[in-house]
Amino acid sequence: MRVFKFGGASVKDASAVRNVAKIMTLFAGEKLVVVISAMGKTTNALEAIMKSYWNQDGESNRLIDELRSYHLQIEKALFEGTANAVTQEVDAIFEDLKNRCSQKHADNYNFEYDQVISLGEVVSTKIVAAYLQQQNFKCAWLDARKMIRTTDRWREANINWEKTEELVTSAVNKPFSEGIAIAITQGFIGHTAEGFTTTLGREGSDFTAAILAFVLNAEDVTIWKDVPGMLNADPKYFDNTVLLEKISFREAIELAYFGASVIHPKTIQPLKRKNIPLHVKSFIDPHAKGSVIQASEDFDANIPSFIFKMNQVLISLTPKDFSFVVEENLEDIFSYLSKENIRIHLMQNSAVSFSFCVDADKVDLQKIFNHFTAQYFVKYNEGLELVTIRHYDQPTIERVTVDKKIYLEQKSRHTARIVMKDVSSATLRHP
Repeated sequence: MRVFKFGGASVKDASAVRNVAKIMTLFAGEKLVVVISAMGKTTNALEAIMKSYWNQDGESNRLIDELRSYHLQIEKALFEGTANAVTQEVDAIFEDLKNRCSQKHADNYNFEYDQVISLGEVVSTKIVAAYLQQQNFKCAWLDARKMIRTTDRWREANINWEKTEELVTSAVNKPFSEGIAIAITQGFIGHTAEGFTTTLGREGSDFTAAILAFVLNAEDVTIWKDVPGMLNADPKYFDNTVLLEKISFREAIELAYFGASVIHPKTIQPLKRKNIPLHVKSFIDPHAKGSVIQASEDFDANIPSFIFKMNQVLISLTPKDFSFVVEENLEDIFSYLSKENIRIHLMQNSAVSFSFCVDADKVDLQKIFNHFTAQYFVKYNEGLELVTIRHYDQPTIERVTVDKKIYLEQKSRHTARIVMKDVSSATLRHP
C-alpha cells in the first residue's frame, strides 16, 4: 500500500483533476491512499470568508458565492449537467457555510477558523473522488474528520497517535477488503474526541500523508508537486537550481526546519521512525525521476542548498541597567515570544544584548516594542534577508553576499546563516 498527496495546484481546475486520474492509471493494481488539499487558492478564499464572518461585515455570502462558482465551473467541466450527486453535496456544504456565517460565532476565533477552513479539503475530495468513480476507478471517499484524532489545540492540533491508528486502520481496511483500490481523503484536518473539526497547521496535508503512512505501515509516500522534485534553492531567488535526487531524513528535517517550502516540517519524523521513503515528484511529468528522502546520509553533502527568507526584522535588546544578558532575561524574553506565538528564525546573544530575527508580516512590531522598552533599549533593522546555506564553502557564501551588508552571521560545521541587506538601503532604527 502506498500513500499519495496532491496539493492545491494539482487539483486547481478540471484539467488538473483529469491529470490526477491519468497519474492513477500508472499505478493500476496497487492499493493507494490519496490525500488531497483544497483546490487552488480555496484556503485563502475561506480565510477571507472567515474574516468576514468574524467581523460580521455582511460580505460573507458574496464571498461564499464566488468560491461556490469557482468549484461549480470545475464540476461542469468534469460532470454532465448540474443535477449530479456531487454537485448537490457541494451545494449543501456551501449552504451550511452560509447558515453558519449568518449566526453569531463562538468567542474562540481559532475554533471557528478550523470549522470553516477545513471545508476546502472536504469539497475538493468530494469532487475528485466522484470524478475517479465516473472514470471507472474503484474508489472510496473517507472522512479525515473521523480518522485523524487530535487534541483541541485549534489551528495546530497535536495527534493522538494510538487512537488515530485504530480509526485509520478500521476505515481504510474496510474498502480495501471489498476490492476497492483507491481511498481518497483530506489533508490538513482531523477531529477531537468530541467530534469538532481541527486543523494541523497551514500546509499540513503533507503531515497527513505521513500520519497515514506511519499508522498503515505504507511502502512509501509520494508528494506530487509542480516542481521536478526537491531543488537546492527556490528558483524565485536563485538561478541554476539543482535537483536533489537523494537526501537523508536528517537532511530533509534540517532543510524543513530552516524554512524549505517543499516539505512541511512535521512530515519527516514519522516516516523516519519507520524508514518509509518519501518521494517528491512532478505531477506535470510523472515519469521523471524526482527526489527521494530516505535513511542514507551518503549523498547529503554533494550539493549545497540555499534557503531564503525575505522581509525579515532583526530586533536587538540591551538591558537598560547595562547588566549581562543572563538566564532570567532569556526566560522573560522567550516567555513573551511564546505567549504571542512569535517564531524566531535566528537568534544570538552577547554579554549585553540579545538579537532575534522574525517575519515582519507575522508580528506586531509596535506591540513588541511596547512590551520590551521598559527594561531594554530596543534597536531594529527591517527589510532584511535571511539566507541559510547547508554544506557551504566560502565561494557559496560569497555568491549570496555580493553587494550585501551583513548584520549577523552564524556558522556550524554544515550550516551557515546570514542576515543581510542590500548595501544601498542598510539603516538601523530605534522605535
